[in-house]
Amino acid sequence: MAKDTLTLAATGRRKTSVARVRMTEGSGTITVNGLESDKYFNTALQQELLKKPFETAGVAGKHDIIASVKGGGKAGQCGAVVHAVARALAASDDEMKDVLKKAGFLTRDARMKERKKPGQPGARKRFQFSKR
Repeated sequence: MAKDTLTLAATGRRKTSVARVRMTEGSGTITVNGLESDKYFNTALQQELLKKPFETAGVAGKHDIIASVKGGGKAGQCGAVVHAVARALAASDDEMKDVLKKAGFLTRDARMKERKKPGQPGARKRFQFSKR
């Protein structure tokens, strides 16, 4: 990698997934865990979600992304990559930061699975009550 190209790193989280992203100036390729993004994230919805931060910031096709994701499922991993990409874009330019923040990409979605409680079958579910 040449020294004159700008390289930014960022971390994104969603559910139990953690994504580390390295962003460089380039042609717009996205690599996730060594695979192309459309091979790693199969659904069209996830592929569209990956492109949203770039379209919102108005820099589609100008940056290459190398992402390393672990933990959780595909949906959480996709959300973590989107969060990390948005944070990397925000670090590159203050004007982009305002746009991305207004669109909600810089907010970490903190919703997690609720833990199972003792004495019941699930997080909220109870065993059937019997009066007699």
